[in-house]
Formats: sequence, C-alpha cells, structure tokens
Amino acid sequence: MKNLCIFLFLLPYLVSANFWGKTGHRVTGAIAENHLTPKAKRALNDLLDGHSLAFVSTFADEIKADRSNSRFFAWHFVNYPLDVRYEDSEKSEYGDVVMAIEECIRIIKDENSSREDRVFYLKLLVHFVGDLHQPMHAGRGDDRGGNDIQLQWFGEGTNLHRVWDKNLIESYGMTYTELADELDRVPRKQKKKIQEGTIYDWVHESHQLAAQIYDSAKVGEKLAYRYTYDYNDLLFQQLQKAGLRLAQVLNDVFK
Repeated sequence: MKNLCIFLFLLPYLVSANFWGKTGHRVTGAIAENHLTPKAKRALNDLLDGHSLAFVSTFADEIKADRSNSRFFAWHFVNYPLDVRYEDSEKSEYGDVVMAIEECIRIIKDENSSREDRVFYLKLLVHFVGDLHQPMHAGRGDDRGGNDIQLQWFGEGTNLHRVWDKNLIESYGMTYTELADELDRVPRKQKKKIQEGTIYDWVHESHQLAAQIYDSAKVGEKLAYRYTYDYNDLLFQQLQKAGLRLAQVLNDVFK
C-alpha cells in the first residue's frame, strides 16, 4: 500500500519527466569512464560484469516500469525554494537525489552489503550523479521542477523541464559517443577545479542554474534556434561536470 501511495503521489512527475534523457546519462557515463583510477576500473569491471558506465547509466529509469521500485522515483530530483540552500530546505519524506547519492555510496562501501545490493545501488549512483547536474532536477516544488511550465519547442508542445531533459540535447543531433568525445577535452587544472567540492556544493550550483533557466522562457513561449544558441553551452558544461564528478565519486568510493 505504501508503494502505491508513493507511486500515485509521484505519477505527475513520471508522466512528464524523462530524467536527463538516455543520451545525457550515457554522455556522463562515457566521460567518467576515461577518468577512473586503475583500482576503480577493476572494481567496476567486476561489479558490472564488464559493462560500461554508459551502458548502466539508464538503469534507474528502466526500473520505473516495475511499480515495486516506486520508492526510488523521488530519488531523481530535489525541489525547494530558489532562495534557500539544500541544507536549510524542508526535506521530502520520500527522499531526494542528494539523499539518494549518499545512500548509494553508503551501501556500496558497506562490507556487509550483498554483492547484489552493491551492484544495484552502483547502477543507481551512476544515474543519480547525472540527474544532480540537470538544473531542473533542483528546481522549485510548486511547478514540479519546471514540468508545469508549458512551452513550444520548434512548434511542438513541451515544458521547461523536458527542454532540459531531452529537447536541447536531442536537437543537437550528436550520438552520445560523439558528444562525450567532444566534451572530454579538459585541461588538467580545469578538471581538478570541476571535481572540487561536495554533493552539497554541486546541488547548490544546479539550484542556482535552475533560477537562471526559470528566467529563460515564459509560459507558452515558442522556443527554437535562438534558445539552442543561448543555452547549448550551459547544457554541455553540465554534462561535462557530471561526467568528471561521477569519476571523482567512484574513485573515492573504491579507493
């Protein structure tokens, strides 16, 4: 009964959200793969049976088809007022993406965790670090992270959340491998700078970007080439950061 209540509560999110899209998550995984320590590579190869991070990066979306996994639905995002930091915000009883990342790390590192659990939560972790860097996954609660802000995208109906989950990246027209290759060209000093900070710093960064994105479009606005020109760089920046930071998280987990 509890799982059913959670499912019904989150149904509006599930219908309208794509959770950073398959392409975005695979880009994040592919970039991270190139920045792992040898020890992390060995551990991941063992736990994932040789599969790549890009391959498992969409797992957390795929399990939504099974209602028994409804307790994980709220783990993809966090919503709170734009003028509040996560640490000071009211936390959802269903959890959120910050709590999810911390919980996944705890279970993976716990020596008493079964191999099955470590694999399961590792796959979730890969996905949730990606979600953390999609700014609208750290937006306001009253419009469900932009899902209620209806727009037009090249003449077709969409919403502000979906623009950032799917429309922008798909409109660019590159495969995830092509895009990952282009974005994975970061000077060492810049990489080190990107990987600094904590999960709380990173969610605050996404939350601030969400405020900027809310100002980027009005309800009913018709978005097209100008929007891609203005915001593709921000999209690419977040994908790049997500990949490099995912590598940092995994290197720390398996050190």
